[in-house]
Amino acid sequence: MRRLIIGLFVAGLAAGACNRAPDATTTATETGQSGTGAIATTGAGEARDKSALETAAKPNIVREMTIPAGTELPIVLDTSVGSKTSRVEEPVRAHLSRAVSIDGQPVLPEGSVVSGVVTDATPAGKVKGRAHLAVRFDAITPRGGDERYRIETAAIGRTAPADTKKDALKIGAPAAGGAIIGAIVGGGKGAAIGAAAGGGAGTAVVLSTSGKETSLPVGSPLRLRLSAPLTVRIRG
Repeated sequence: MRRLIIGLFVAGLAAGACNRAPDATTTATETGQSGTGAIATTGAGEARDKSALETAAKPNIVREMTIPAGTELPIVLDTSVGSKTSRVEEPVRAHLSRAVSIDGQPVLPEGSVVSGVVTDATPAGKVKGRAHLAVRFDAITPRGGDERYRIETAAIGRTAPADTKKDALKIGAPAAGGAIIGAIVGGGKGAAIGAAAGGGAGTAVVLSTSGKETSLPVGSPLRLRLSAPLTVRIRG
């Protein structure tokens, strides 16, 4: 009887061991899969961190390019100015109509903002003196950037055309008419007086009429010329 009980006990232990073995194997397998996943995830994270560090460590290279004196800057006006409508020190704005390059390297891109002021705005005089207009640009901001550079350029000026023939007609015609009337009334002496009076009347016409004005409307193409070298910083 004792042997039978012992035999049953041993058989039960063997059966229990057999039942637990697959669980252990499964656990080991699951553990191995979990471990592989963790390693893969960690590897990807390290790769991203390394890439980020390399990007941060990469220097942001800044180069300086110098545009020599005498270089022309083609611009287009964004502000209208006129001898009769503008005032001295009034701001003026324009933009580059094409890029400026040095040795094939673009330094100032098309569309860069050029700014300045009105330096002369003289309306036409009623007696003499033609209308004058002048602007000077003194700064440029490259398109896409926030750095503003001082530039030295000559002023751009305009003078209204002379109206000599028109003024001569205004003065001469009344003077001739006065001479004719003077001659009829008082002979030679009257003719001299009449001519003077006629001339005076003609001058009065000129005094009451101003000459032509001059202006530069929006969209006017102009060319600036640098009076001094301009050094620009380029990133990349």
